[in-house]
Amino acid sequence: MASQKLMHFRFRCLNSPAAQLIYRNRFQHTGLENISWKRNSVSVTSPGSRSIIKGASSGILQQKANSNLKWSSTPVVRVASYSLTTLPAALPEYSPPTTGLLSYLPKPVIPYAELIRLDKPTGTYYLFFPCLFSTLLAATMATPMAAPSAVLGTTALFFTGALVMRGAGCTINDLWDRNLDPHVARTRLRPIARKAVSPQAAIVFTGGQLLTGLGVLLSLPFECFWYATPSLLLVATYPLAKRVTNYPQFVLGLTFSWGAMMGFPALGVDLLANQAALAAAAFLYSSNVAWTILYDMIYAHMDIKDDAKAGIKSIALKHDKETKAVLSGLAVAQVGLLAATGVAAGLGPVFFVGSCGGAALTLATMIWRVKLKEVKNCWWWFKNGAWYTGGVIGLGLAGEYITHLLGWYGDEEGKES
Repeated sequence: MASQKLMHFRFRCLNSPAAQLIYRNRFQHTGLENISWKRNSVSVTSPGSRSIIKGASSGILQQKANSNLKWSSTPVVRVASYSLTTLPAALPEYSPPTTGLLSYLPKPVIPYAELIRLDKPTGTYYLFFPCLFSTLLAATMATPMAAPSAVLGTTALFFTGALVMRGAGCTINDLWDRNLDPHVARTRLRPIARKAVSPQAAIVFTGGQLLTGLGVLLSLPFECFWYATPSLLLVATYPLAKRVTNYPQFVLGLTFSWGAMMGFPALGVDLLANQAALAAAAFLYSSNVAWTILYDMIYAHMDIKDDAKAGIKSIALKHDKETKAVLSGLAVAQVGLLAATGVAAGLGPVFFVGSCGGAALTLATMIWRVKLKEVKNCWWWFKNGAWYTGGVIGLGLAGEYITHLLGWYGDEEGKES
């Protein structure tokens, strides 16, 4: 599409529906295109010269004389400024997927698969990792130690739950953001934003996902139900945080890190009766909150320009000039809290070298190398950072569990399981 000349001008009039109607009707009959209204200013794409604008202005002044409206003493229309800019090429329209998982699905199903980000599983991994960490930690601290079969079964249920609940969270988020997403380049073609899924259908779909998640939850020990229920409030309110605070990533951290507590009741460790386990769970949860804020701050930089225009708040916008310093502070907090987890749980060198040392190395590398002004680079580190940092933490905890299970630290407790 060829570039067009955009002519801006401002006018003053009564801020009333009747006055706006006169302006809107007049401009729509003058050959002007793409009329955009913002309080007391208008942007139009003009196929002609300024005379069209002036003609429309004169017409509105004439309309004023023939109307019964009470106007202010200032002129109804005042052409304050003109500016000529070049519009960028039109953004691409939606086209159905032709490759990947979604291309194999029936066409009516594709919008719902896109709604739950089935083709973008990174969010599922980020939701799953805290569950994995707490499962491996609880397995090591349980008395007797949890059997490998119990650990694997619990891990599988948590992954299924993460897949379902992440999809539900995405649907709820898109329902909240249905009037914001069309104004952000990366989100403008999401199913609800492009009207491929109606809000009513999305609400019904959300109900189905929550029922499925409940089924997974009830497959775990019943104590897990009471631990998991409060997280639903966070899932429902996170999208609101983007409208009222510059730190919605903190709310997201509280939400995505909830699994850091769930492994304990899943493997029979009573947090209220076991002070060491409670302290370890609290430190692990806090560490994951710091991690979530860190990686989502990088993610938020992909939309930072559009978010500013759309009025969406984020920590990336608030601390744009000192982002890497904030990321560094979050990394120190994450690793420090992770080390405190190991101290509270009485873990050994496998955890401190593998999980803590590995996390410090991967986080430092990411913060040093990420290019925050490049969308593709931010996405690459967000996607791969899940496996780099989450992977080393998980491997360290798994190694700690295995060494205890085999009695390599000299304890016989693991053999009794």
